[in-house]
Amino acid sequence: MDIRTELAEMMDEIEWNYLIPHAKRNAVVIVTPGLDLLDVGVAIASDNVTSVQRWIGEQLIYKPSDEQLHSWNQNPTKQFMALIVQPYVLVQEENALATP
Repeated sequence: MDIRTELAEMMDEIEWNYLIPHAKRNAVVIVTPGLDLLDVGVAIASDNVTSVQRWIGEQLIYKPSDEQLHSWNQNPTKQFMALIVQPYVLVQEENALATP
């Protein structure tokens, strides 16, 4: 099985309260809605440094801000699409606008 297929099978919707332990260890990475969550996961898993560095530089993938964490802690049932690519948990807000 190739890495893309394997990661696709691991993508799932999840509530914020299940992501809190990962946020506490600074492992949550937000993927903006303009990017495909699976594409980002494949790039990270296959060490595509060029793409990942570009996305970080353009703030298309980033760690959540204190304000975002506070907001999500107030709404523990908020939904995200999530994909685990060790040691990170990539998340994309459901119905969100791109606001780093």
